[in-house]
Amino acid sequence: MFRLDAIHAANTLCNKLGLDTISTGNIIGWAMELYERGILTKEDTDGLDLRFGNHEAMLELIERIALRKGKLGDLLAEGWNRAAEKIGKGSDRLIMAVKGLGLPAYEPRAFWGHALAYATSIRGGCHLRAYMIAPEVLGVPKKMDPLTTEGKAEMCIWLQNYFAFVDSSLVCKFVTFALTPDDFARAMTACTGWEWTADDVIKTGERIYNLERMIQCREGVRREHDTLPDRFLKEPAPVGPAKGKVVPLKEMLDEYYKLRGWDVKTGIPLPETLRNLGLEEAAKVAEELLGK
Repeated sequence: MFRLDAIHAANTLCNKLGLDTISTGNIIGWAMELYERGILTKEDTDGLDLRFGNHEAMLELIERIALRKGKLGDLLAEGWNRAAEKIGKGSDRLIMAVKGLGLPAYEPRAFWGHALAYATSIRGGCHLRAYMIAPEVLGVPKKMDPLTTEGKAEMCIWLQNYFAFVDSSLVCKFVTFALTPDDFARAMTACTGWEWTADDVIKTGERIYNLERMIQCREGVRREHDTLPDRFLKEPAPVGPAKGKVVPLKEMLDEYYKLRGWDVKTGIPLPETLRNLGLEEAAKVAEELLGK
């Protein structure tokens, strides 16, 4: 969709109807691909011509999803996974989501650190849990080549820890491009009367991220869930600077788990990692899950 007026109209309509713009755009794109592949027919779409670029159909479908109007609107309102169960025909393999959350604007094959961030995000395909676009595009806190694995796991972990703290402080992430952990430490010292350091800020975020991970692991999340749609792992990028490349996820994920202190085979945080963070109850759960 290249018409800015149509994109603006879609954004406005989603906001008015209380729909997340990323998820809505993603699932409509999925429906359009299914339509162009013949998996969905005009009968399935209640007559909508869902070819890519049809902005009128896009705007109409946004309203149908919000109000559950028609067969397709009611179906897509359920989200990708439930819709794919009903559609079948391999539609699930075309879902562009991680852990059920649709991917946003950034192409994983072009930004490998961001690909790792998608795969390891606590809430699925979220660009904000680490925002590796900062180092890979903006050069913050340092410039990194987007098409290399070098240093990506370490930076991804640092940003995940930092932003876990930032989220808890209720500060907008865009402010963090100008602020550092030292700034937050001074603010926390002023607010609480306790002496905070930059290391305390990052360590607090690390505790948060590991505790969130353990809640997920308790509910069944494992290494196999820390992945990306097959398209990014098996189909080379067709155009652009990343042309011919796929995401080397396994290599980065192995390093990520080792640096995190998580079990490389399962993705479960190791008990000693959790105890070092003062998370004794979580450590006991990890022991049960790992059979230790």
